[in-house]
Amino acid sequence: MYENDPLWKMRHALAGVALALLACVVLAAVIGRLLGDFLGGTYAWRAGVYAALLLYVVTGAIVLFAKVARHETRPINAGRVGRWTLSLWLWPLLLALGGRKRSE
Repeated sequence: MYENDPLWKMRHALAGVALALLACVVLAAVIGRLLGDFLGGTYAWRAGVYAALLLYVVTGAIVLFAKVARHETRPINAGRVGRWTLSLWLWPLLLALGGRKRSE
């Protein structure tokens, strides 16, 4: 029944990116508060920084999911969710490094 469903085949990647994005929302709130207070100290600054950070990690989630979803087949564990979370913050670097051909 599930063999032909493409979402079922990507369930590990979907779960990984969803859990990592949930962790990133919490991290973005904390970083947004601290950075917003440092930059301006008003609610508008905190909300603006938080919104920018959310846009950044959601964009990263979309880009990384599109790049690696078909290759992600191992079950989810805490280490893998941690790696996804870190990847969502470092996605431009990973995208730049992943685009190069390796010479062997």
